[in-house]
Amino acid sequence: MTGASLGVAWGLVRGNSAGWSSFEVGASLVAGVLLAVVFVVWEVRTRVPMMPMRFFRSRAFSASNVVGFLLFASLYGNNFFLAQFLQTAQGYGPLAAGLRLLPSTAMLFVVAPIAGSLVNRLGERPLIVGGLLLQAVGLAWIALIARPNLPYTGLVVPLIVAGIGVSMAMPAAQTAVVSAVAPNEIGKASGTFNMLRFLGGVFGVAIPAAVFAGIGGYGSPQAFSGGFVPAMGVCAVLAGVGAIVGMVLPGRRERAVVRPRAKAPEPGESEPYGTPEQSLRL
Repeated sequence: MTGASLGVAWGLVRGNSAGWSSFEVGASLVAGVLLAVVFVVWEVRTRVPMMPMRFFRSRAFSASNVVGFLLFASLYGNNFFLAQFLQTAQGYGPLAAGLRLLPSTAMLFVVAPIAGSLVNRLGERPLIVGGLLLQAVGLAWIALIARPNLPYTGLVVPLIVAGIGVSMAMPAAQTAVVSAVAPNEIGKASGTFNMLRFLGGVFGVAIPAAVFAGIGGYGSPQAFSGGFVPAMGVCAVLAGVGAIVGMVLPGRRERAVVRPRAKAPEPGESEPYGTPEQSLRL
């Protein structure tokens, strides 16, 4: 899986500089995809899988992991470029740029605990869909107004909007994943979520970076802004797609739990957990 991630990320990052039709990029992307397929096949066939593929039969588990991937792809991508925009296009130092990102990141301390307490009352779907829509709106807003001479005050409100959105969706997505499996398998479920969210962060930097490299550059504030705007647009699209995926999550009353397959009974014994087909509660 590490090789698969490296291959795809390397191909995306090197596409503009080495050429999308080059052997290096093509071989890297193909190798990455093939290794991902090998990983899935191995996990399906092995007796004790690290990532049980049967988890993905659950609509809640599958959709929540896709949401987590897209949420963190958008989050990592916009943080990567916003920090550079404040320094390269607007001339702030690293510390000053970091402080100016606080309106977004501070929302995690304010909104996330409230969103976490609302999950059991409202269900995960409203918080995930609403949060990712807010994130998409905030990032699209920044993309529309970004320019080298933009006053910092113009960024404050969209940063807060995007930060509120992330803070709503993040705890809800995590809860949806661990609620979709049996209690004794929460460790594997949370490990899968964490792996996919970090992969989302990798691709959330690699994909907008490929867009930026094809349009913008570091030669001047204007050149950087020229690539920054479409890169932020990509981050907004990732969040918007995550909101669409979030709509397929089951409602609070429709939650399903993926049960482990029961061990085959000895002759003459009844099956304690039903048939394998009955072990998945739909």
